[in-house]
Amino acid sequence: MRFQRLLQMRRLATTAPLLRPPTQTKTTVRTMAGSGAPMPELTQITDNVQRGNYAALSDKDVTHFEKLLGKNHVLTEDLEGYNICFLKRIRGNSKLVLKPGNTEEVAAILRHCNERKLAVVPQGGNTGLVGGSVPICDEIVLSLQRLNKVLSVDEVTGIAVVESGCILENFDQRARDVGLTVPLDLGAKASCHIGGNVSTNAGGVRVVRYGNLHGSVLGVEAVLANGQVLDLMSNFKKDNTGYHMKHLFIGSEGTLGVITKLSMLCPHSSKAVNVAFIGLNSFDDVLKTFVSAKRNLGEILSSCELIDERALNTALQQFKFLNAPISGFPFYMLIETSGSNGDHDEEKINQFIGDGMERGEIQDGTVTGDPGKVQEIWKIREMVPLGLIEKSFCFKYDISLPLRDFYNIVDVMRERCGSLATIVCGYGHLGDSNLHLNVSCEEFNDEIYKRVEPFVYEYTSKLKGSISAEHGIGFLKKDYLHYSKNVVAIDWMREMKKLLDPNGILNPYKVLN
Repeated sequence: MRFQRLLQMRRLATTAPLLRPPTQTKTTVRTMAGSGAPMPELTQITDNVQRGNYAALSDKDVTHFEKLLGKNHVLTEDLEGYNICFLKRIRGNSKLVLKPGNTEEVAAILRHCNERKLAVVPQGGNTGLVGGSVPICDEIVLSLQRLNKVLSVDEVTGIAVVESGCILENFDQRARDVGLTVPLDLGAKASCHIGGNVSTNAGGVRVVRYGNLHGSVLGVEAVLANGQVLDLMSNFKKDNTGYHMKHLFIGSEGTLGVITKLSMLCPHSSKAVNVAFIGLNSFDDVLKTFVSAKRNLGEILSSCELIDERALNTALQQFKFLNAPISGFPFYMLIETSGSNGDHDEEKINQFIGDGMERGEIQDGTVTGDPGKVQEIWKIREMVPLGLIEKSFCFKYDISLPLRDFYNIVDVMRERCGSLATIVCGYGHLGDSNLHLNVSCEEFNDEIYKRVEPFVYEYTSKLKGSISAEHGIGFLKKDYLHYSKNVVAIDWMREMKKLLDPNGILNPYKVLN
C-alpha cells in the first residue's frame, strides 16, 4: 500500500504476534480493584451517614426468607464481597444476602421488606465505580446472581430476552451463536450483569455505533418496592402506546424498581472487523483524526477510543503481558471498523490512515483484521483502568465534555494537583464525548481530595457537561447531582421516587441526597 511504503505504516502480519502468548494472559483475573488494599472503614462512620428510619432485621425476618427461598439462598455469613464496592471505597454492614431465583421470589421479598420497612440494595456483578450496588448502612442485599438465563434469542428479528442477572459476556456469546451481537461492550463484561448495565445505562465502547441502552432496550420487567410486577416487555422497535415507562428504570440505579428481565435489540455481528492503534502528537491532531474518521469511515466506524501516554504507560508497567505495538507519543487512538465486506473495509481504513499520515496528523500506527490480534489490542484498552488502581489510590471521574474542551481538564487537574498526585491522566470514549479522568496518589488524603472535588464537577458544569456519562450517580456523586440537573428537575425526581417507593426502601442513600 502507498502509505505503508512511504510512511512505514506497520500492518500486523499473522505470523508476528502483537503480544506474548495468550497463555500468559490467563493468569490475570478480574478481581476487586487493588486486591492488596486495606479493608476500608464502614462508610456509615467515615461519611457520617445518618441511618434512615428503617426497621432492624430480626430472626423472624430471616426465617421468613428461608421459607421463601430455601436456606441455601439466604446468606448470613462471609458477606464481605457483597458489602464492599469494586474500588474498595465503600463498605456497608449488611447482615443478610438474599438470592431469589425468579421474578415471583423478588416480588415476595420486596413485598415483605416494604411491609416491614426493611431497606434493600439490589446487586448484580458489583463492578460499579460509584458505590451504587453495595449497602451504605445495614441494608439487605438483594443479589440477582441466580436470575442468569438467556430466555430467547431470535436470529430473524434480532430480539433477545434475558434475565437481569445474566453476565454480559455470556449473553453476548449466546447472541453470537446465532450471528448476532449485544450492542454493549465493557471491560467488565466477564463479571458485570446485563441488569446492572441497564440500571446504570452503561455506555461502553460502541455507543458511537449503536447508541445507548435507552434505544437498544425494547422493554423491561421491573418489580416495584411494594412487590408489584410491572410488565413493560416489548418485542418491537415501534410500540407507541402511551408513556414509555421503561425509561424510568434505565439509568435509575435500582432506586425506583428492580429490573428482573429485559428485551434487547441485537444487531447482526459484523463479518469483517479491523482495528487501528495509532499515535498522535497533539490533541488537536486527535480531533482532526476523529473528524476524518467520521467522514471517511462513516457507516463502518464502530468505536473511537482515546488513551493518553500516562494512562497507557501505567497499564504497561502494571501488566507485563501487555506490549503496545507503538510507543513514544502523547496520545493514542484505537479506531475500530465493522462491516460486511472485508476487502472494502480494509481499503477504507488503510486509505483513511494513509491520508492522515500524509497530512502529519497521524505519526505511526498498526492495523489488523486478524481476530486474535484485534482482541489483543482491545486488551490494552481494557487494562488501562485496572492499571491505574492496581497499586495506588485513584480518584476516578466519568464525565461528558464538549469535544473541543475534551482533554483540557486533564492539563488543568495536572497543574492543580501538582506533586500531590502521582499520575493525572485521561482516556475514554472520544466518539461520544465521554472522558475518564483519573487522579492517582499513594493513598487517600484530604489535601488532594479538596483539590479535586468539587472542582471537577464545577469545571464540568461550566462547560454544560455531565458529571456522570455512564457510571451513574450512586453514593459517591449524590451530593453533586445539582451540577448537572437544576432544582426543578431534581425536585421532580424526588416526587417520582416518593410515588414509586413511598417508604424509600429501594437503594437508599443513592442518587438523591
